[in-house]
Order: sequence, then structure tokens, then C-alpha cells
Amino acid sequence: MKPYVREYTNDEQIQHDVQTLANKGIDRNDMYVMSHDDDRTDRIAGSVHANEPTDDELNVDLANRFSKKGDELRYKLQELGFSSQEAEDLEDELDEGKVLLMVQGDRNPDELLK
Repeated sequence: MKPYVREYTNDEQIQHDVQTLANKGIDRNDMYVMSHDDDRTDRIAGSVHANEPTDDELNVDLANRFSKKGDELRYKLQELGFSSQEAEDLEDELDEGKVLLMVQGDRNPDELLK
């Protein structure tokens, strides 16, 4: 099952929303942060104690690294359950500087953040 996705342009807002979701019972292990910039992803995920989709977790062949960041991100998104078109669309959003919060499970974060 693919995760629910929310797009952010504001790092403080994603941090606030992760805390709100955690307070409402969403396990931080079920929340993933992704951006086009590894340092930004690390900083946000670290500050809110959320996850990043890792190579090991997604079975990325470490010997077969991607030559382009976009290829790597699309692959990771597909491994999380998105179709190739969905992964391409989401990667386009990442290209524009957005950050993705992905939440695994059956509870829609949009409903919890109202």
C-alpha cells in the first residue's frame, strides 16, 4: 500500500505537522520525509525524528548507484508503492523545492491535520 503524501514548501510547517500527527497516534516510524536536497532531508527528518527512505530499507543495490538524483528519487518513490507516473509527478514537485511527508498506514493525515 502506498503512503499518503503531503507536500510542503515550509520546513517549520512540516515539523509542526509531524509533531501533530505523532500526538494523534501516528508512529514516527511510519512517517517519511523526502526532498531533492539530502542535507535538507536529513535536517528535517532529524529535527522531528521522522524517517528517510533509505537504500537498505528499499533494497537499492548499492553497487548500482544512480547517475542522477531524480532517477534515485523516482526509484525510491516506486519502491514505496507509487506508480512510475506518480513517482515522476512527485519528483517534479521535489524539483520545485518542495518537501514530501509520506505517512504509511490506513489513517489519512489530511483528516488528522484539520
